[in-house]
Amino acid sequence: MRRILITGARAPAALHLARLFHGAGHHVVMADSLHHVVSRVSRACAAYVKLPAANGDRAVYAEAIRKALSDHQIDLVIPTCEEVLHLAAVWQDGGITVPLFAPEFGVLSRAHDKHRFTQMAASFGLAVPETRLLQSEADVALLRDRAAQFVFKPVWSRFATDVLICPEEATIAPTSARPWVAQDFVAGEEVSVYAVADKGKMMTWSAYRSPYRAGKGAGIAFLRDDDPAIGAFVNRFIGRSGWHGQVSFDLIRKPDGGLVALECNPRATSGVHFFRQPAAFAAACLDGVPVRPEVQGLQAVKAAMWVYGPWQAPRRFWRDIKALQDVMVWPDDPAPARQQWLASWEILKLALRHHISPAEATTLDIAWDG
Repeated sequence: MRRILITGARAPAALHLARLFHGAGHHVVMADSLHHVVSRVSRACAAYVKLPAANGDRAVYAEAIRKALSDHQIDLVIPTCEEVLHLAAVWQDGGITVPLFAPEFGVLSRAHDKHRFTQMAASFGLAVPETRLLQSEADVALLRDRAAQFVFKPVWSRFATDVLICPEEATIAPTSARPWVAQDFVAGEEVSVYAVADKGKMMTWSAYRSPYRAGKGAGIAFLRDDDPAIGAFVNRFIGRSGWHGQVSFDLIRKPDGGLVALECNPRATSGVHFFRQPAAFAAACLDGVPVRPEVQGLQAVKAAMWVYGPWQAPRRFWRDIKALQDVMVWPDDPAPARQQWLASWEILKLALRHHISPAEATTLDIAWDG
């Protein structure tokens, strides 16, 4: 049995990880800076640690992490969301010997940066769209007459926040502190992929399409995609980067089947929901034993489907809502599905208080923006 601290407990992916490791016989402690997180009430959660904001005072955050590690005698820390970058920075500062299930900070920060990632992937021989770094109004002016050929997005962003896809006009104002990128638009089908690596070796991967989304970005329903070319892409990236821990990508599959890498999310994503065999998944993460996902069929956050789904695909929604497997539901663990309404209310209050969108509020205290 290992004593595992899973951070980013607000995320459905974190809850899923907790259930898998708990089901494999491990002692799971959850941590986050929010109060009403879904994982807190799960049977898989042996204890909950309330942390300060990850992107606040680093010394205060680091001390809270050290205390949690000591109080709960933690053997391994598994990050889930963008707090992984803050944790890696704390680990880089030194003084913590408990392993972090993530690469070192330099590798993480390059992968998270939407410009540097494309350079990184291209150096590995992977296809990427031509990506231009924009740090001033003058940089934007050079592309203004051709704005409709590009996708514009902040270098540090998530959930497609502020993304402009082939706009008539690029109404953005990048700076050196808040740069943007302009990527050539690539036509095709968007595919996401989640993977686990052990010191440069791929242990598992799952790819999926998102037929329903919350707004422009975050998927709320997931269909598995077993294209072997995706596995080959991920395997090459992991091997060349020496990646350790969890990593995710957004790809475009062109009409000819070729894959183009748009960006990297150096953290967990919804692909983890295609794993429901605790012992096998835990062995992949902890013992370097390769495994393949076993779940088929539509996976979804059912509560979010009721909010967003009927308006996106009214003709197929009723069929899909009956057929889907709710990722919040787990045998003998009903409380998190009920808790998600209280968790959503906490996020909504944050959004109203700070005059931001609910999507932005979900990462307000953990986002890494360089």
